[in-house]
Formats: sequence, C-alpha cells, structure tokens
Amino acid sequence: MARDDSDDDDSPPALEIATRLERLGRLLRQAGHAGGLVPAQWEVLRYLARANRLSRSPGAVARYLGTTKGTVSQSLLTLTRKGLVTRRTSAVDERQVLLDLTEAGRAKLVSDPLQALARDLDGLGGKTRRRFARGLSELLGHEIDRQKAARFGTCEGCAHRAEQDGGPACRIDKAPLDSTEQNLLCASFTLEKGA
Repeated sequence: MARDDSDDDDSPPALEIATRLERLGRLLRQAGHAGGLVPAQWEVLRYLARANRLSRSPGAVARYLGTTKGTVSQSLLTLTRKGLVTRRTSAVDERQVLLDLTEAGRAKLVSDPLQALARDLDGLGGKTRRRFARGLSELLGHEIDRQKAARFGTCEGCAHRAEQDGGPACRIDKAPLDSTEQNLLCASFTLEKGA
C-alpha cells in the first residue's frame, strides 16, 4: 500500500499518534460511566443497534467486542433487568438466543456518551473527517488482521450478498435484504474476492 507523504512535513511521530489514540480511548471509556451504565453495557447497546438479524446473538456480541461470553452475559443480564434488551429463542433453532433492543434501549442510546465525540467529529469539516475516517479504517483493518479478529461488515462488499428476482438477498438465510438491513453490521461478513 502506497503512502501519501505529500502533507507529511510536520506530522508527529507514529508512536505519538498511537499514544493519542490510546488516550482518547481511555477518556471515552471513562465517559462511558454515565446514565446508570458502565462502558461494556453501552458497547452492547451500540452493537445491538447496529447489528443485523443474523448477528444479534450473545456469541456475536462477544466476538465483536473482543471479550468473553461470560463478560457479555453479565452485561446482558444487567441490560435485560433494566428493560433495555430482550432475549428470545430463534424460530429456526431453539438452542440459539437472539437479542433485541427494547424501545427503552433505543431511547437510552439518545444519551449515549459517544454522541459528544460524534459532534466533535462533525465539527472537523468534511475533508478532515473523510481523511480521518479513511486512515482509521485502514488502521482498524491492520489490527483486525494482526489479531485475527472477526471482521464485521455490511452487505456492501460481502460475498454472501446475492441478487435475486426481488432484489438483494443474503445467501446465508436466503432472506431478502431491505435497504436498512444492508447497512447493518453482520457477524457473517466475508470480504468478496477482489474487493
């Protein structure tokens, strides 16, 4: 991958940038102790709000967050007790537990502490935000590869996306994909060859 060094004259050293990212992560985690929740619980709510129908299981949550099923289980117990998440069994496989946000869970996300950072990102301006997003995506991809972590993604660029008579569908469950679901995270995402 070629690097663009055209505006690299006064860039800080890479380790300093990495240290700033780490510090930002710690500050965001500290801010996550808000609204009667802890950071891990906010992370579960955020994930469930962004996950598609195939990806709202405790195991998928654990893979996405890079944590154990036991840790996720504790967060889910608390979120269920608070009325923010519901559990149900899959109609296809009774052994599989599926998770859904309740209306209260969706309402809780309106006060998500991460919203403050999103507002700051909006203030960066289009060009800076696009460059930052592109660079962050590249870094995330490298870290996912290095750790051999699950690569969650959306229907765009996924090998499981197919065109059927009625429009786009998922090859995994053969179900049609509406425009909203195509933009949700999927635990079964597989990068298309050549993408």
